Amino acid sequence: MANDHAIEVPVRFYRTEMGTEPVLEWLRRLERGDRRAIGMDLMRVQFGWPIGMPLVRSLKDRLWEVRSTLPSNRIARLILCFHQGTLVVLHGFIKKTRKTPAEDIALAKRRMREVIR
Repeated sequence: MANDHAIEVPVRFYRTEMGTEPVLEWLRRLERGDRRAIGMDLMRVQFGWPIGMPLVRSLKDRLWEVRSTLPSNRIARLILCFHQGTLVVLHGFIKKTRKTPAEDIALAKRRMREVIR
């Protein structure tokens, strides 16, 4: 008989050397409904990893993008990596252009390098 329980992949948020968690701080500034939508999407990734489109898209170089449509009629993205059995949320932002901005990807890559060290 197959196991009907999903396996939970641990999730943690990027933490700076000073101990701050910029993605959590960003999330806390969002409206409650938007926070809930992003949280539900992150939970779906956590219990469904690996998961693909339309919720998760590969950005290459070990980065993944969680794609959330918010109740406020905006689009949010979380960029994460999978490291040592854990999903690490590196960056979050409200999407304003069709293509993910290069500076957002560059920031996530810098943070990923810190995490891997």
